[in-house]
Formats: sequence, C-alpha cells, structure tokens
Amino acid sequence: MKLLVVSAAPILKENDTLVAYAPMVAELDLWFEKADEVTILAPTKYSKQLLTKAFARQDLKIVSVPPLYFGSFSGLLNAIWGIPVTKVKLLLAMAKADHIHLRPPGTISLFGCWMQMIFPWKKKTAKYAGNWSPKAAQPFSYKVQKWLLRNTFLTRNMKVLVYGDWPDQTKNIKPFFTATYWETEKQEVVSRDYSGAVKMVYLGTLSPNKRVDYAVKLIGELKDLGVDVSLDVYGEGGERAKLEQQITDLQLSDRVALKGNQPAEVVREALKTAHFSILASQSEGWPKAVAEAMFWGAIPLASPVSCVPWMLDQGKRGLLLDFETDAETLAAMLSRPRRLTNMAAAGVKWSRKYTMDSFRSEIHKLLEG
Repeated sequence: MKLLVVSAAPILKENDTLVAYAPMVAELDLWFEKADEVTILAPTKYSKQLLTKAFARQDLKIVSVPPLYFGSFSGLLNAIWGIPVTKVKLLLAMAKADHIHLRPPGTISLFGCWMQMIFPWKKKTAKYAGNWSPKAAQPFSYKVQKWLLRNTFLTRNMKVLVYGDWPDQTKNIKPFFTATYWETEKQEVVSRDYSGAVKMVYLGTLSPNKRVDYAVKLIGELKDLGVDVSLDVYGEGGERAKLEQQITDLQLSDRVALKGNQPAEVVREALKTAHFSILASQSEGWPKAVAEAMFWGAIPLASPVSCVPWMLDQGKRGLLLDFETDAETLAAMLSRPRRLTNMAAAGVKWSRKYTMDSFRSEIHKLLEG
C-alpha cells in the first residue's frame, strides 16, 4: 500500500535523520506500519523550537511545500506562488497514493480537503486534531474544512476521526482518541497526600493559546489563601520571557519553575508524584496533557473546551476551570482528601483504557478496511 500523509506540521532533517514534533511522530509511526511506501507532503522548514523525535522508519519520501501563512504581508506574497505549487504537488502525490491521510485543520490541509474530491474512489482518512465542537469559535478556514469533511457528497470514501462524541454527525464521522502510553508501561499509581505541600505541573508549549500565565496567576492566588503550592512548567515557546517577568512581578520564584522541554521519562516521573495538572487552554483537540495526568493519578484542572468536559466526566474526574473562583474552589477541595482520592482513581480507570495498544489496533483497522 502506498500511503500519503498531508500535513501542515513540518518534517525536518537533523543530522541526515528525518524528525518531526515528537507526539506526532509517535502516532504516525503506527500509521506507517501497514504501508509499503510512505509519502509525506508537508513544509520542511520551521523557525520555532520543537521537541522533535526521529521517525522509526527513514525510507520516507518527503514532498516539500511552502508553509502558507496568511498572517503577514510577506506571508501573502509567498502564497501567490506557494498556493499553485502546493496544488500541483498535492495532485501528483494523491494520484500516486492508494490511501490518502489528511491531518487538518491547517492551510495545507484545507487544500487537501478540496483536492481529495478529485479522487472519490481512493480510500481516505482525516485525523481532525482541533476542536470538533459545532459551537466552537474558529477561523473561517477551519469551518470550511469541517464542512467539507462532513459533506458525504463531496467527500467520498473517507473516515473522519474527531475528538469527542458529538450529536447529529454524518455517517463518515468517527469519534476517536489518541494515546501516549503502552499497556506494558502501566504501573501502580502512587497515592497522594493532599494535606501537605501541593505539587502542580503544566505540560505543553508556552503559547498564548495555552494561557500558562493563568496557571502562574492561580499559584499566586492559592499562595495568598495560605495553600503551600508549587508549579513546574514543562515546555518551551514564545511566552517564556513574559512568564519569567510575571513570576518575578508576583514574587513566585520560589513557587514556579520553568523546566523547559524535557524527555518523556522526566515528564512521566513528574506526573507520578504531582497532585494536579493544569491546562487553561483557549482551544484544544484531544489534550494529551489531560489524559497523561490522569494516567498517573494527577488530577486535571482544565478549561471546558472541545471534548474536555467529556474527558473529565463533567467534573467527576477533574476540575473544569471557570477562571473566576478556581483558587477558592481548589482550596476548598483540598479539605476533602477522600473526594480528591476518588477523583484521581476515576481518572486513572478512565485514561488507562486509551493505550497505544488500542490506538494501534484502531489505526490498523482503518487502513485495512
């Protein structure tokens, strides 16, 4: 089988080795297992710092396309030649493929959603990594992609994988999930003592969307309420300097530590002893940080976006943030350790159903079907 992957996420070359954003590589490696030949159509340059990982197989054919960014004047100028180039390369790559796999949302995947219509007989899948909620406020291009993917007249022979189980969906929409850990990685969960010092972690990029500044602010509010709490921030991004200044201004240098990008083993060990994990994002798809925290018994504090309320069972497996009374709510929760223990146990039970083993099995079914 000849598999084509269309993605806006960059594929980079480091020391003659093909690498990409680590969580994406872990997933794509599973898609590649059933393919005889793999082609990835994606940008091959990226200016920001990424936590990268090498692909398990290196016999990948990379079709390089421009990143197509419309947020600046230079980006618009680049698009004048970049769009025709991308369309031609998409057409040629799709014509050669047996199975077309799109990775929306994104500008490149937008053109992929349009051009896949030329090949109604080919097997196709789309992994929609963003928020599939019909009520979500999203860019117009995202709405177009969702409309095209739902349209079973224009989009034929495709399974669209989305995060969450939403009502009134077309027959080609399939609720899906993602995973981090294998069955063999399951270990006994360390019980937490909620009566002493409270350890909180953040996992992810330091970007405006993630609102890490709110996590820092929350630590300050909890401190003012007399809670002995600390926050370790794992990740890098453009907001680092702003966060460093915020930590200084709020006099939280002894409470908040920016750990930067760390290996998966370091993050896993942090989750094993953390009491809480916080993710105050403005938008999400399937937030791995939430599922990973629950896997090791850390209780998520997360904004109610995308499928997060479903993941947390409307607050039974974690706290849905309201950004107004979270500090008071969390302080009150700490006085009820049995409730917190039960909440953590419910999260462990739920999250451990979604392993890489089950993820691999579902992906293989899609490629074989």
